[in-house]
Amino acid sequence: MVLTLTALMISAILIYFSCELFVNGIEWVGLKFNISKNAVGTILAAFGTALPESVVTFIAVVFGANANQKDVGVGAALGGPLVLSTLAYAIVGLGIIYFRKKRARGIDIDLGDSKLGRDQLWFLGIFVFKVALGFMVFQGKPLMAFLFLAAYGFYFFTEMKETADNHKEILEPLKFRPRTKTPETRWVLGQTLISLALIAVGSQIFVKNLDYLSLAIGIAPHIVALFLSPIATELPEILNAIIWVRQGKERLALANISGSMMIQATIPSALGILFTPWLFDTYLALAGLFTIVSIAFLWLSLRNHKLSASRLAWAAGFYACFVVATVVFV
Repeated sequence: MVLTLTALMISAILIYFSCELFVNGIEWVGLKFNISKNAVGTILAAFGTALPESVVTFIAVVFGANANQKDVGVGAALGGPLVLSTLAYAIVGLGIIYFRKKRARGIDIDLGDSKLGRDQLWFLGIFVFKVALGFMVFQGKPLMAFLFLAAYGFYFFTEMKETADNHKEILEPLKFRPRTKTPETRWVLGQTLISLALIAVGSQIFVKNLDYLSLAIGIAPHIVALFLSPIATELPEILNAIIWVRQGKERLALANISGSMMIQATIPSALGILFTPWLFDTYLALAGLFTIVSIAFLWLSLRNHKLSASRLAWAAGFYACFVVATVVFV
């Protein structure tokens, strides 16, 4: 037990410092390759930070030896978006409030030309369809997986074709080349790839030791899949959000979360639909419901121009409602 707790602490520290390197490196990648700030968050950062949960889903649904192991993958495909749409957005809001005295904008949110509202609609449409499939049985259902892959492909190319808007931005020095004003591309890519590898390693260590801990204290597998594993695998997004909010770059923090949600609404779901029956129990249905409610709340706030740090923080309440609902109704 002591070794497990120690491993959890060390892996969490590793993930945090790896995220410091990653957010610094990925911004330089965007600058070097003339990629828009929004796409840096929604595509580049999201792809990197969504790897841990995608790997968890892939291993569970493809190589799972029994139904319980495959259920872990399906739970991760539903639990990840739930955590992001509630706790991750809430942490951005709480971070803005906490760092308000150190931020040039205080508690004001910099959305600029952010496509956050559009991304929520993208996600909501795909996610509702994904949840609906969880209650259907029909021949050819596994083929629906390719629709999700196509949807992400379309989203990817839509984001990447946007005109770059960060060519005049002054970035912090690259961590690997702190004394160089304009670091070489090989150093930028090297730091980004190394930090990404460290995030993946740290996340896997964290998830495995969380599983050991849950077994030691007798937590059921489906509880681990819906409650514990998603929070663990979403650590990169959450820590990235804290780092970027502290730096006054909440646009990147929000884009990273929304982009990660788009990945999780499509790629892990496609794997689950292709390799499992993709049928939801009450736990999964509740997870889907509260994810939809949270995103609808956020989209309405954006549409009515009422998005604020406090409203983002309220998103945590939907996760709390999910926990209470599972205790009361299941």
